[in-house]
Amino acid sequence: MGTRLKVLRVFKTLHRTRMAVFKDDDRALTAARLKINEEFRKNINETSEENIQKMIKMGSDVETILRQSVVQMEHVGEERLLLRTRESLFLENVPYCDQPRKKS
Repeated sequence: MGTRLKVLRVFKTLHRTRMAVFKDDDRALTAARLKINEEFRKNINETSEENIQKMIKMGSDVETILRQSVVQMEHVGEERLLLRTRESLFLENVPYCDQPRKKS
């Protein structure tokens, strides 16, 4: 796959993730859109294949962190917050066990 296609794929993926992570938060959506676009515009004239690959890797890492680590909270009262979770944040509930599992 060409480098240009990889860059465009990371760009689109970041924007899709932004839309899911910051759903219903116009201020965060706008700020994230501006930052993503600014970073891609800043490096539009990069020609070094090695630097481009590093930036593609960094963009993919940022997308993963956004998708897996960012949660939304909303003030619903004087001292209360409402946590807005996404299905992708839930982990399988596995009971704690002191003994490591034996590989079969």
